[in-house]
Amino acid sequence: MSLSPRQKKHLRGLTHALQPVVTVADKGLTDNVLAEIELALSHHELVKIKLRSDRETRVGHIAEIARRFGAEQVHVIGQVACFFRRNPEKPMIELPK
Repeated sequence: MSLSPRQKKHLRGLTHALQPVVTVADKGLTDNVLAEIELALSHHELVKIKLRSDRETRVGHIAEIARRFGAEQVHVIGQVACFFRRNPEKPMIELPK
């Protein structure tokens, strides 16, 4: 799924009110953290994840999360990344065309 610039802009606006639901800390993307990310994406569709590591590691984690979960990266600011993945059974967020 590829988001248009208009859709990404809409989702960025929605992320301002969100708090990070998952924190990736020193141990990285462990099985427990990956399970929490999967649960959060399935339940919320749009999630904010805090990545506590150096820049190179964060970039790797962001790419891995997007690849592994089929999520679209909405934006990254510092140590916070936002991802979107549509729930095919119960879509919650209405995207503009």
